[in-house]
Amino acid sequence: MENAALLQAIIENAIDGIITIDDRGRIESINPSGCKLFGYTPDEVIGKNVSMLMPQPDRGHHDQYIQRYQHTGEAHIIGKGREVQGLRKDGSTFPFRLGVSEVQYSGRKIYTGFIHDLSKEKEAEDRLKDYAAHLEDLVEERTQSLKKSVSALQHAKEEVSQSLEKEKELGQMKSRFVSMASHEFRTPLSSIQLSAVLIEKYAQDFNNPNITKHIGRIKSSVGNLTGILNDFLSLEKLEAGKVEAIFSAFDIVKFGEEITEEMQLIAKQDQHIIYQHTGTASMVKLDQSLLKNCIINLISNAIKYSGEDSFIEFNTEMSETQLTVIVKDNGIGIPENDQKNLFEAFFRAHNTGNIPGTGLGLNIVTRYAGLMNGTIQFQSKVNQGTSFSLTFPIVK
Repeated sequence: MENAALLQAIIENAIDGIITIDDRGRIESINPSGCKLFGYTPDEVIGKNVSMLMPQPDRGHHDQYIQRYQHTGEAHIIGKGREVQGLRKDGSTFPFRLGVSEVQYSGRKIYTGFIHDLSKEKEAEDRLKDYAAHLEDLVEERTQSLKKSVSALQHAKEEVSQSLEKEKELGQMKSRFVSMASHEFRTPLSSIQLSAVLIEKYAQDFNNPNITKHIGRIKSSVGNLTGILNDFLSLEKLEAGKVEAIFSAFDIVKFGEEITEEMQLIAKQDQHIIYQHTGTASMVKLDQSLLKNCIINLISNAIKYSGEDSFIEFNTEMSETQLTVIVKDNGIGIPENDQKNLFEAFFRAHNTGNIPGTGLGLNIVTRYAGLMNGTIQFQSKVNQGTSFSLTFPIVK
């Protein structure tokens, strides 16, 4: 008796709804939580077919489910957890997770249903989806705004380059644009990036691939915009004479291996970056920050303009007099007519299509290499790949 009273108390105070039915689908008992979920009193449902708590099409098929199970043993819901819809007394529906078990009691079969309301979880999931979509739209809006600004800046450059006075006006315009971009775009981009990280964290419990996909798009778009801003800020510092090479000794092999590991993380599917060093010595004296920027820019281009399932060669070669850094890919290549303008600011080859970029990267690489007394050369053929070589004198 004591055990029966304890069991009854547990059922009466359970947070989830608990319903029992007989082998003909008639409700034998329902606990208070179940009554609250469906909006009925016990007297209104006990003795009635449990299908009254189901919307169509489950309502019409429920008795068939039980009959099929009793004759064939093939379970549709019994013994399995399943997400279904419930029908309240007022005609509204709500989602819940249903678990049904079969119990043999006093020579007959009783089916017990455990009902966990999913309304709040579904509402939270919908809010996360809406928030992710809103962030994606916001990033797209910022992207288009920045593209328009870049396009306007290029057009202005072509018009004012006819005279020295107009060149000075262009410089002032670019300075104002960079200052505006740094303030107006970096702060919201940081907020968007943080929000995307938080959404990804909060959405882990839902294990929804669509949320993961949209968050990935947001992060990718923010990364592209951040890269564009970094290019403009680097160019502005170079033109203002604020960049100086700070030489220090370091191991080029360890340096190259670290860059390879870092860039492999952002490579396309089945792209492989192969690093190799040639030479007995490995200590060089250069500006690590400027050199890393140069190499990352070249490898990023190789990743961007090469297809999946391809190899990117990254080599360093040391002799007694010079260090040579080589980045080679098998990508789309550079048309011969475009090669003479390749290192000009804002210039992009005609075969780049919709591949994103500002046309500033190689210009910045050339100028950074120059600050370290280095030179840059390249060889390229359309659809056969491109090889860039940076050469620096050995400083004792």
